[in-house]
Amino acid sequence: MTCLVVSTNVAFRRDDPSGRHAYTGIDKRPEAYLDVEKPLSDSASGVAGDSIGDHEHHGGADKAVYAFAREELDWWEERLHRELPSGHFGENLTTGGVVWKDVLINQRVRVGGALLEVSVPRSPCATFSGWMGEKGWVKTFTQRGDAGAYLRVREPGRIRRDAPLTFEPAPDHGVTMGMAFAAKMGDKAAAKKVVDAEVLPPAHHDKLVKLLH
Repeated sequence: MTCLVVSTNVAFRRDDPSGRHAYTGIDKRPEAYLDVEKPLSDSASGVAGDSIGDHEHHGGADKAVYAFAREELDWWEERLHRELPSGHFGENLTTGGVVWKDVLINQRVRVGGALLEVSVPRSPCATFSGWMGEKGWVKTFTQRGDAGAYLRVREPGRIRRDAPLTFEPAPDHGVTMGMAFAAKMGDKAAAKKVVDAEVLPPAHHDKLVKLLH
């Protein structure tokens, strides 16, 4: 199957449903294209015109762009019995043909005019839970095991809908995004594998070390 961009999405700024922040950028809506660049600060998005409400946990080089599969949105539509438009899970890139939980950490992918790199897993939060309005959402989402992927910007560029995703040769460490997500959410067996491989940025690596000890 061809891997491609189904939708390019930018935040529609709204009140944070969790009440923890003044506003949130989780409500992403389709735009004609994205201009992606290396974030100017640790709390900035890598997408021009995007909006971030929680500057402590979002934005920065390792969370410059967020991608999620259209196939996963379709799966959740069937489970939740509701429509989930592209961008609804807060993703900048809604993709087709990619199983993000199987992609390796630090694998690079050419998307349109940009070169991106798979970086760190998402951590489902109170804002996401409030936005979805589903009881026990964080636990339910975690059990599914596919949280999409955050991406670094290695080469800035423009990304349009229908742009192909071309993956470069995979790293040889074997640590997938799904494994890293499980580790982040408390799976100690997964955490040991991720820690041993030393593939995450220091702050993320150290949190897993603390989990194990």
